[in-house]
Amino acid sequence: MFSHSEAIATLAIIAVASGFLIWGYNRAKPYGKLGVLAWLQSVVLIAPWLVFFGLVALGVYINFVLIILLLVGSSGVYIYLGNRLRAEGQDEIIRQRAAQRLAAEAGETAADDSTASTALNLEPDTSPIPVEDLQTIKGIFGIDTFFATETIAYQDGAIFRGNLRGEPDRVHDRLSTKLTDLCGEQYRLFLVESPDGKPIVIVLPSRNDPQPMTLGQKNLAIVLLVATLATSIEAASLLLGFDWFSDLGRYWEPIPIALGLWIILGAHEFGHWFYAQRYNIKLSWPFFLPSWQIGTFGSITRFESLVPHRSALFDVAIAGPALGGLLSFLMLMTGLVLSHPGSLFKLPTQFFQGSILVGTLAKTILGSQLENAIVDIHPLTVIGWLGLVITALNLMPAGQLDGGRIVQAIYGRKTARRTTIATLVVLGIVAIFNAANPIPLYWGIVILFVQRDLERPSLNELTEPNDARAALGLLALFLMLATLIPLSPGLAGRLGIG
Repeated sequence: MFSHSEAIATLAIIAVASGFLIWGYNRAKPYGKLGVLAWLQSVVLIAPWLVFFGLVALGVYINFVLIILLLVGSSGVYIYLGNRLRAEGQDEIIRQRAAQRLAAEAGETAADDSTASTALNLEPDTSPIPVEDLQTIKGIFGIDTFFATETIAYQDGAIFRGNLRGEPDRVHDRLSTKLTDLCGEQYRLFLVESPDGKPIVIVLPSRNDPQPMTLGQKNLAIVLLVATLATSIEAASLLLGFDWFSDLGRYWEPIPIALGLWIILGAHEFGHWFYAQRYNIKLSWPFFLPSWQIGTFGSITRFESLVPHRSALFDVAIAGPALGGLLSFLMLMTGLVLSHPGSLFKLPTQFFQGSILVGTLAKTILGSQLENAIVDIHPLTVIGWLGLVITALNLMPAGQLDGGRIVQAIYGRKTARRTTIATLVVLGIVAIFNAANPIPLYWGIVILFVQRDLERPSLNELTEPNDARAALGLLALFLMLATLIPLSPGLAGRLGIG
């Protein structure tokens, strides 16, 4: 039976989940059939995990084959909805283009009656851009792309207010191409949203682009890499029951476990690098974060060039956690399947209470073995678990962490700023009430002093990522919470864990 506190906690979780579903539906409803289909995609993608955790909470366990069938079935429905969404989207695009064509034809007549002085009313000598360049930049605008009505000095460049006359991605591509043809690589063109919600164009000198790493930063990256290699070996040796620094003669024993961790880190960084290359985005060297607790907390990677659009920001941000997380998940599942009496690690069963995701998966595969005080575990289980924790920590929705970049790409800068503050508040509360665990305090300090700022706006900030990316981002954040949130003692007891 549920205790009073567990009943309240369960009701709270149901209320939060229902609130997110209702919020998502209300956000999608104004977009009609397209919005509802996109919302259903998000629901279908997350539903198997909700069903799995819900059944486990009720004491109903499903075997590994049924989990796979559940995931495969949801993937099939997701693909079907995606096909429907694309079909509906093509019809909507045709209707929008027809309407834009009619509006453009009507606007041409009105534009003929306006004067050049009305279109651009900034006095040239008030702009930080040279007069000749400013006049050249004004020439890139047109009635079929962006009809500029006002120019305002801004930092080292200028803001152009006006009316957007086409799809943002197409307009940005045409304006950027014209600007490059006329001025070379001297300026960068941003298509963003003003505080009052209207599209504006910002032109800034390219000298404001992100700068490459300095020699000092490269040296710091190398030092952190060496430190991370050492701490990962030390963490692996502690898992094996000895201190590597005190017994260097046994250096080879923790290497296999540390190597598994390095492979996960390498996969994470390769995912970022692969998609960055796809979009011609330059990345800095990774600044690895050494940790005595689990070997490493992952790495910090900076953008050394501007991001073309929010979809590119999303793809680069999620590629690392997706590849590293998937590899960690496969290691965890393989390790659980291979675990047997006599496996290398003997862990207290309470160890599996530290994560809702890992605990429920372990109960599904190991079954009654978790009712014992000690359980024998294959090393891949520990490596996969550490990899999932590292991935989840980097998916926290704050600042320039992968999770913060994902939120910024999907929901915009305003929401990303709010989630950063909320993450810092939650980490602070956890650090106060769980002083024995230094990880929340550590990450709160890292985010506050190093990672709290958002990424620079994309060159095209108006075009939002598609709904498939939004669904994947929501799934990633959900699995992050499931990995980091521990099982309550009452739920763990009902599950027979510990």
